[in-house]
Amino acid sequence: MLLQNRVALVTGASRGIGAATAKVLAKRGALVAVSARTVSDLECLATSIREEGGQALVVPGDVLDAAQVQEMINRVVEEWGRLDILVNNAGLGTATMPVEKIPPEEWDYTVALNLKSAFLCVRTAAPVMKRQGFGRIINVSSFAGRNYSRISGPQYGAAKAGLQGFTKHMAVELGPHGVCVNAVAPSIVLTDRVKAKWEARTEGERQMILAGIPLRRLAQPEEVATVIAFLASEDASYVNGVCIDINGGSYMV
Repeated sequence: MLLQNRVALVTGASRGIGAATAKVLAKRGALVAVSARTVSDLECLATSIREEGGQALVVPGDVLDAAQVQEMINRVVEEWGRLDILVNNAGLGTATMPVEKIPPEEWDYTVALNLKSAFLCVRTAAPVMKRQGFGRIINVSSFAGRNYSRISGPQYGAAKAGLQGFTKHMAVELGPHGVCVNAVAPSIVLTDRVKAKWEARTEGERQMILAGIPLRRLAQPEEVATVIAFLASEDASYVNGVCIDINGGSYMV
């Protein structure tokens, strides 16, 4: 129970990495607030956490709306008195396409959902964590921000690379207040959304991608969630401003 009584907020928690992270944090003792726009999915997740003996709070909202982000975090603090852990997982991949075919509005939305959302959440959570003298912020970046994306477009990679730069800046700014800010960079993770993209590829394309991964398989959401839980724990108390690659060895720096 490394996170006993810590209060966490996970965005983009309705499915995939976010849902897996919420469950892992709860199993390790955290009180977990889950956020997304689909209330029914959040309610199912919260029920699942409670059935396994954890505590969960549903705080739906749009992470691109500053007022709604403020409302979400206010609700968490009102319910549990503090906010110790913020996992910025909200985001979405794109279709692959040549740059000249990307509509400007799609570029703007992709960058906003994957990068601006983290800014709004950190901007709102930072004063709470500063007052506490403690905090853990984990931004979910991507292999695409470290190298390039095999299944999404350049707008996604640009946003995820920006998230890594934001992580480093926040680590410097918030570190003196006892707040550690880190990122994780998963490669292809078999979430429901990615499964559809994966299965749409030919067997030859799939084998070519797997050949570039020393472990010869794709990641499961829980394998990302456990690394996030580590960064949220006291075991990572001197880890600040880093991005941990979770890619089976497919990209090494």
